[in-house]
Amino acid sequence: MAKKKNHFFAMLSRMKYINRWALMRNTHQENISEHSLEVATVAHALAVIHNTRFGGNINADRVAVLGVFHDAPEILTGDMPTPIKYYSKQIQEAYSQVEDDACNALLDMLPDDLREQYAPYFIKREEDRQLWKFVKAADKICAYTKCIEEAKAGNHDFDKAAKTNLKSLEEIDMPEVKCFMEDFLKSYSLTLDEMN
Repeated sequence: MAKKKNHFFAMLSRMKYINRWALMRNTHQENISEHSLEVATVAHALAVIHNTRFGGNINADRVAVLGVFHDAPEILTGDMPTPIKYYSKQIQEAYSQVEDDACNALLDMLPDDLREQYAPYFIKREEDRQLWKFVKAADKICAYTKCIEEAKAGNHDFDKAAKTNLKSLEEIDMPEVKCFMEDFLKSYSLTLDEMN
């Protein structure tokens, strides 16, 4: 019997080749590896804020790991631009199925004894529903901070995306998001010298 090919980690290392914001002119090209780290750190911060300021009791470390893997299926699907991804319900449903298939394909690249440990990061479980809310909110925050960084560099291609993302953030009913925005968002507009 042939040994199963264990390509999972080599495949994950390819996240650095998948660029985001494909329809936009970027002053700094962002890949999903960079983006995933930022989402993981912001999601972790939201969970810590939840626990510290709002009496929560969720696993912030687990939230961070969900953030690390949240866009991994895009290794196989590519990054679908938001206007296309959400153009219609049919496209959303079809893309969701493609993402599910990509998640399963990635998990199939693991040895059987490890697959069970990684599956919850790719196949959403009911018991993680609250945790995924923090990842989704962090994803939106990071989309908005990308817009801020592009505007700071003089790129107006992100102006509409900035307005849309800010509106989405303001509509999120999570006090942790409001705290993060009030405490940390202004710094993204500053230069290194201004932060020092």
